[in-house]
Amino acid sequence: MVPKKKKISRSKKLLIGFIIFILLGYFTPEHTVIPVKGASTSDWNNQSFWYEPWGTSGVHKGIDIFGKKGQELVSSTSGLVLYKGEIKKGGKVILVLGPKWKLHYYAHLDSINTDTLSFVASGEVIGTVGDSGNAKGKPPHVHYSIVSIFPHFWKVTAETQGWKKMFYLDPEKNLIHN
Repeated sequence: MVPKKKKISRSKKLLIGFIIFILLGYFTPEHTVIPVKGASTSDWNNQSFWYEPWGTSGVHKGIDIFGKKGQELVSSTSGLVLYKGEIKKGGKVILVLGPKWKLHYYAHLDSINTDTLSFVASGEVIGTVGDSGNAKGKPPHVHYSIVSIFPHFWKVTAETQGWKKMFYLDPEKNLIHN
């Protein structure tokens, strides 16, 4: 007698596929570069991440990398462009989904040189430095934030909005230590 093969249900296959997909995102190597071409660590204030008070958002959830208006903006990592467009505070913005399920957000741009749902490589030009949105009249810069899709519970602090630190990651640490 031939033993019957056990069938794996469709839902179990989907769950296994989803888990593999999530794990692939975490194991994809992450190579980051400073997103303003030609900039160095001296082009931002290393105390600006989570600085307060910061306008209507309360705390500054990224770093502002200063440059000349029109200076090239490059993708800090390889990834998929999820959004390009304009929003009130950020002005012209780009959102890239990169390795480790991190969202890389670039705001206050002068121009955008990429398309939604396109793949970009680390170091590829995606726009230019500007002063759009609520940065109008201020020195040209790129507001750069990194947001994790999955929470990093161990990063929560007692600071103002400290619970959000499980999602908002310090971009400077990502740029310098990678």
